[in-house]
Amino acid sequence: MEKYSLKRTFLLASVIFGMFFGAGNLIFPVHLGQLAGSNWWLAAIGFILSATIAPYLAMLAVAVTKSEGLYDIAKPVSRWFGLFMVAAVLMTLGPLFAIPRTAAVAFTTGIAPLMPVHSQWLGLLIYSGVFFALAYYLTTKEGNLISWIGRWLNPLFLIALLILFIVVFALPMGGLQHSVSKAYQATPIVTGFLEGYNTMDGLSLLMFAFTIVFTVRGLGVKDERVAGELVRAGFMAILLDGLIYLALIIMGTSSLAHFKIAENGGQTLAQVIRYYAGDAGILFTAVLITLAVFTTAMGVMQAFAQGMNKSFPRFSYLTYLRFAAIVAFLIANLGLTQIIAWSTPMLMFLYPIGLPLIFLALFSKFFDKAPIVYQLTIGFVAIPAILDGIANAPVQNTFTTGLVAGYHQFIPYASLGLGWLIPGVIGFVLGFVIYKVRGK
Repeated sequence: MEKYSLKRTFLLASVIFGMFFGAGNLIFPVHLGQLAGSNWWLAAIGFILSATIAPYLAMLAVAVTKSEGLYDIAKPVSRWFGLFMVAAVLMTLGPLFAIPRTAAVAFTTGIAPLMPVHSQWLGLLIYSGVFFALAYYLTTKEGNLISWIGRWLNPLFLIALLILFIVVFALPMGGLQHSVSKAYQATPIVTGFLEGYNTMDGLSLLMFAFTIVFTVRGLGVKDERVAGELVRAGFMAILLDGLIYLALIIMGTSSLAHFKIAENGGQTLAQVIRYYAGDAGILFTAVLITLAVFTTAMGVMQAFAQGMNKSFPRFSYLTYLRFAAIVAFLIANLGLTQIIAWSTPMLMFLYPIGLPLIFLALFSKFFDKAPIVYQLTIGFVAIPAILDGIANAPVQNTFTTGLVAGYHQFIPYASLGLGWLIPGVIGFVLGFVIYKVRGK
């Protein structure tokens, strides 16, 4: 019988955490804390549900179904749908948005304040070029992920973050009773839940599944023990995620005692650090954010290349890796504002499909992975998912405005961003009933 290794589990948990936790995971909870004000704890519940619990459930779904990637999770709907989801999720959470966002956030929050405004475009060009060239070099050999993320970069980042938290909580900026922004007044839990989409962690787990399984096996774990190792290591990583999110949300709320609500969480984080460390805090911010995003960039680039090579083997792992680095470099230079603006509608489209897929995988043994259950559930959420994406697009016209207004009027919870929920339940129930009738 294979001997259980606590050290191995901790190492794997560190790798998983390093893949998940990037700059977005730092800036979005801090910004949420400012926007939620006195309702910070309700907003935190929603945020942690989608940014922490959802990824862990996705990890359990991978373990339960013994899947090695997103294709295995989505394939019961149909083969073409499985390939579509692989391409859509890998591109969205890969070179189109998640990877370029890593460098853009790091530069905007940690490097840009050190430079004159007129030369920041050149600074971003140079910074992102060096950033992605180094990330590509360190990821060319797949085994490097364990060494660089698990043993070096991730611990350095955690140490820097721990120092920040010790100072902030030992010398708090103020209390937690502050005015609440409009979005967090009526439904703070729901708004926090939707804000958690921006971390991309729920979908990222589906994307990282193959990379994580590959890493577990590389550590010498036999196939029959992979699921158990994922459950243990995943729980450790997710628990750490949740604790850090909570600390960041509290930090953002308490910052309102000295600062107005910033345009984004990166600015808030920089303000907090400057409050305690003065001008030297700007450099600290640059180091902290760069460590956070670099580990994520490496993990996502490898996951993208592995996932695409596995699903579309016409091109090699290195070819996909080069593609990810080059495209991410180009898009990063469009700027953080444009990246966030266009990633939001894609996430609002993909999450209403990804979350039901996780649910179906977790409970698939109760209906033997019957395609009809998958097909009706996903079929019923597809249209709301498309409309949620349209509703959050940065460019609107008369047609889309009217379409979205009708959607919000006639579909329950659509105006909250959860219009897919009731149709998904109806589709699942219909599919399950048909499955049972056919069985009889």
